[in-house]
Amino acid sequence: MQSLTTRRLLLQGAAGLAIAAALPGLPARAQGRRIVVSSKLDTESALLGEMIAQVLEAKGAGVERKLQLGPTRIVRGALLAGEIDIYPEYTGNGAFFFNIESDPAWRQPAAAYEKVRSLDAEKNKVVWLKPASANNTWAIAVRADAAPSGQKLDSLEDLARLLGTDFRSRFKLAASAEFVESPAALPAFQSTYGFKLEPANLLVLAGGDTAVTMRAAAEKMNGVNAAMVYATDGAISALDLKVLADPKGAQMVYQPAPTVRGEVAAANPQLGEWLNPVFDSLTLTGLQGLNSKIVVEGQNPREVAKAHLHGLGIG
Repeated sequence: MQSLTTRRLLLQGAAGLAIAAALPGLPARAQGRRIVVSSKLDTESALLGEMIAQVLEAKGAGVERKLQLGPTRIVRGALLAGEIDIYPEYTGNGAFFFNIESDPAWRQPAAAYEKVRSLDAEKNKVVWLKPASANNTWAIAVRADAAPSGQKLDSLEDLARLLGTDFRSRFKLAASAEFVESPAALPAFQSTYGFKLEPANLLVLAGGDTAVTMRAAAEKMNGVNAAMVYATDGAISALDLKVLADPKGAQMVYQPAPTVRGEVAAANPQLGEWLNPVFDSLTLTGLQGLNSKIVVEGQNPREVAKAHLHGLGIG
């Protein structure tokens, strides 16, 4: 998975590409052409892009795939330039697209969606369809057996409460140095929920790979029983870890949703009717499970998408 810095760096240049998209001489897709479906490089984005493509095909639309086209700035730029027609994007990235990271709306699901939906429609004629409830943001996951006997450990509020007991001496989080130090990561969790992890509560690992931190928790490396994760990481369920809920919104919300060029959305008004049920089905644990089939079990993303859509009665 991407580090905090990488996630934001991938967005740099999107503003410049947006300006280029408005310049004359760039190609626009003619009416009646196939709908070009794209995605970012990562596994989850490719899976969601494949689902979109298969739904459109099942409904009789002509489709051209350009999946795993590039990082955010490339795919977003291609959409604004009219080179692709639809791809899955994350609501919280609107904070960086429009340079308003401090807006509290990005920390609440409904407000984040409404903010990016209205801004993108007004400024870029991009349509955001309904997002999934799954939230692919920074999170802390714990082992299933981490909680003391008879105690609840389902949220960061629960964690803050338990850290005020002798549980503190048994809690240890595996994380990257960036996660521990960046104001947007662990410090945000700590300030929002009123707890403070000491060096004895941390195992700081080189790099920012959540696969490494999750394995450290799964194997109880040096007493680790918690890990920094992205909330929809595919290995979470396979390693018997549980994401702690963030009810106070310490982190920005990153819910995936189809984003469509306005011209294409206007020509295909049924897109929402077709795709909303699919994204409705993508709960946090559900998307974790689908990602797991790819990254843990080694299944082909196209087959994973096909099986999921078949279960919804599509295809």
